[in-house]
Amino acid sequence: MQRDAAHPTPRQGAAETAKSASTLLNRNVTVAGHRTSIRLEPAMWEALQQICQREHKPLNELVTEIERQRVESSLTAAIRVYLLHYFQTAEKLAVSALFSATGKPPEKL
Repeated sequence: MQRDAAHPTPRQGAAETAKSASTLLNRNVTVAGHRTSIRLEPAMWEALQQICQREHKPLNELVTEIERQRVESSLTAAIRVYLLHYFQTAEKLAVSALFSATGKPPEKL
């Protein structure tokens, strides 16, 4: 039996489903003067953009800083860890400021 594009083999169908199911977005950035490609989830790209706006930095500059700070991980892993730490720190600072303003511990608010 001959297969055509309208009737893919099971293997071809699975490959197409896997491609379309990927939620990672691939974007090009310049890190320390070198262009590279990074694949992250849309929420991670949005978080990076939020930080860029808050810190008044271009994306390439922020990613270059992350690259320079990373130890033994991939750049994408370092970005995810950076995002986590950034927003955890921001939350702690917000809670601390709220406590200072109200004089009440966070659990009493």
